[in-house]
Amino acid sequence: MFQGNGSDLEIMELYRKEKPWGLSCSVDLRNCDSAIIRDAGEIRRFVRELCVLIDMKRFGDTVVVDFGADPRVAGFSMTQLIETSLISGHFANTSNDAYIDIFSCKPYPPKTAAEFCRDFFKAGQYSFNVVFRE
Repeated sequence: MFQGNGSDLEIMELYRKEKPWGLSCSVDLRNCDSAIIRDAGEIRRFVRELCVLIDMKRFGDTVVVDFGADPRVAGFSMTQLIETSLISGHFANTSNDAYIDIFSCKPYPPKTAAEFCRDFFKAGQYSFNVVFRE
């Protein structure tokens, strides 16, 4: 089992060797562009472009909902079914942070996906963690 982060090449080599059921990548974004994370249309565009980048087929529409009674966690949440599993995210208004999860039984380049998330939301900092799902 792989747990941690690394280059796409390292991760994909180990993925092919271990043959897990799926790959999960969690991306934490800090200090995002506030206008982008508060725009449902931009979040939907992000999902479309991410799916093209990592070659995932969307199943149904992207669900984007703005909610949260606690100001610390208020903001948009997003889900997108993909034929091989799910992409989800939460965008926190107070901190301008975003938390994206990409889970698929079809392999994809997780560092490339994480860097796309960083660039799309214009994050000041980012980190990602990859876990192979058994």
